[in-house]
Amino acid sequence: MGLFDFFKKKVELTEEQQKWNKMWELWVEEKVDSPYLQLMTYQSEVNNGGHDQYFTNVDNTGNLQEELSVLKTILSKKLSDNLQKAYQAYSVLEKEDDKTAEETIAHCDDVFYESEEEINRILQAYANKIKL
Repeated sequence: MGLFDFFKKKVELTEEQQKWNKMWELWVEEKVDSPYLQLMTYQSEVNNGGHDQYFTNVDNTGNLQEELSVLKTILSKKLSDNLQKAYQAYSVLEKEDDKTAEETIAHCDDVFYESEEEINRILQAYANKIKL
């Protein structure tokens, strides 16, 4: 098999990978059940711009307080406390520039990234229930 043939070969995804991809397709269509919909939005937004982006975007497009309440039902205590801490810092930054609040949000982003495998496990368990 030549190099060109190697690249032409179609990669077969496992059923688990197909379900993971299907879950994200359903998320785009807003056809994912709560609280997984909110968890996926949280993960996506934080990965694209940190907690600050998450709070700003959800605040502009939805009910942020409702989102936070839903997330508390699915996140571990560690991640739920981290989210609350980030939100408190965000609330300060909405009113004024504050170096400590900026540092707090940056720290909360780090805690999220260090614990993201936990979120992936929750989402994978949900994805595994999807029928292809």
